[in-house]
Amino acid sequence: MPKLTHLDSTARASMVDVGDKPVTDRIAVAKGEVAMKRETFELVRDGAIKKGDVLTVAQIAGITAAKRTSDLIPLCHPLPLTKVDVDLALDEFLPGVVITATVKTSGKTGVEMEALTAVSVAALTVYDMAKAAEKTMKIQNIRLVEKRGGLSGDVLNE
Repeated sequence: MPKLTHLDSTARASMVDVGDKPVTDRIAVAKGEVAMKRETFELVRDGAIKKGDVLTVAQIAGITAAKRTSDLIPLCHPLPLTKVDVDLALDEFLPGVVITATVKTSGKTGVEMEALTAVSVAALTVYDMAKAAEKTMKIQNIRLVEKRGGLSGDVLNE
């Protein structure tokens, strides 16, 4: 059975010591969705949400969240991110918004949590921006789809 890395020998929470790990290029890609009623989708698509440009505000929120992940997730290391890209695409078949975050660094630990946090906060921002039109939107399917670099190897999950 794999060992949980954030527990010490007495099963107490512990930040992983990455001091002896080599610096490598790291990338993580996460995705998620905000499903909504067709009427809400059309308001977002048409720029008719009263709070403003939903996709741009959510994109900026996702980028900011990736940079602040270690402030939100207690055992995450603060990382010097070299790239954060948050893409929000309208999907009329969902209907809703598909969010993809790509995060890069050169460091001793990966950026999976930063990518997942970016998607999560971008999705929450879509909800916040459009909740006056619909309170039944669903934030769903948030997942890591790719990880590259580091000792644990590459992961492709889509």
